[in-house]
Amino acid sequence: MPPTVVDRLRDHALASTVKAKARALGFDLVGVAPADPSRFRDYFRRWLDDGRHGEMAYLANRFDERVDPRAYLPGARSVVCVALNYYCELEPVPEADRRRHGRVARYALGQDYHEVIKKRLQTLADWLRETVPGTRTVCGVDTAPILEREMAARAGVGWVGKNTCVISREAGSFLLLGQVLTTLDLPPDEPDTDHCGTCTRCLDACPTGAITAPYELDATRCISYLTIEHRGEIAADLQRQMGDWVYGCDVCQEVCPHNRAPPAGTDPALRPRVPTGTIDVEAAKDWTTEAYHAATRHSAMRRVKLPQFQRNAAIAWRNLQATAAAGPAE
Repeated sequence: MPPTVVDRLRDHALASTVKAKARALGFDLVGVAPADPSRFRDYFRRWLDDGRHGEMAYLANRFDERVDPRAYLPGARSVVCVALNYYCELEPVPEADRRRHGRVARYALGQDYHEVIKKRLQTLADWLRETVPGTRTVCGVDTAPILEREMAARAGVGWVGKNTCVISREAGSFLLLGQVLTTLDLPPDEPDTDHCGTCTRCLDACPTGAITAPYELDATRCISYLTIEHRGEIAADLQRQMGDWVYGCDVCQEVCPHNRAPPAGTDPALRPRVPTGTIDVEAAKDWTTEAYHAATRHSAMRRVKLPQFQRNAAIAWRNLQATAAAGPAE
């Protein structure tokens, strides 16, 4: 039997309540997407077959679940997509420290976002099941087999930009994403439209040329991949292009016009532990196990083990010395 007007009104009221609950839990953006299969299944398969995921073997695992939410949660009808703004203004590094301080991507400067987001998603999922008995849910941050950026775009949270990040007209692209898959059939939101236009600043600015074409990323050249996921030696030409980044990279977001004046994130858990957003790489390249554990406790940076952190710090330190020795650019 087709839904009645009363059914539709009830479903829209429930969706509005779900969004209000998500915002009350601290999420900045929220939308609902249908739990339909990915439109990019074939492209994703080719991307994997071409080896552009590098050592991130987990991306190839559970492929069918990753490209179809209903394979991950049988009976799934909707995906509640949320985003948390983590943007923060950083203080300049003092002149005396510039030759020894390497940069860390903004998302990793505060408490581990997995701890922050997952707990809130579980609270939202618990509330859904209590509100509508019989409802089933599954939560995901970025460790679950969910194509989270496609889902966020489908839910109207933003669009996937040329740098492959989700960009919101309201909040820019410094966003952490999460999802609750549910068997509830909630009215979906309208997807956002692409607002990148003819801009190519992210492609032009990428230090390693990892953005090989609009909306296409070769992860094996991305500084975030090299500093976080890659475990072995890094090719000499890529080392030089990594500059002073020791964990992650924000270049393609920093040059984006939609991040010209992004609103600052308000979540205290994500505030930078270090106001400059940097690490003393001269010290970090020789960190002891104790120093590493102290610096990365409850941080997303714990993703990188000590030997890789020392490797990254040594590369950043050498690049900083080379830049200083070369003098100011004319």
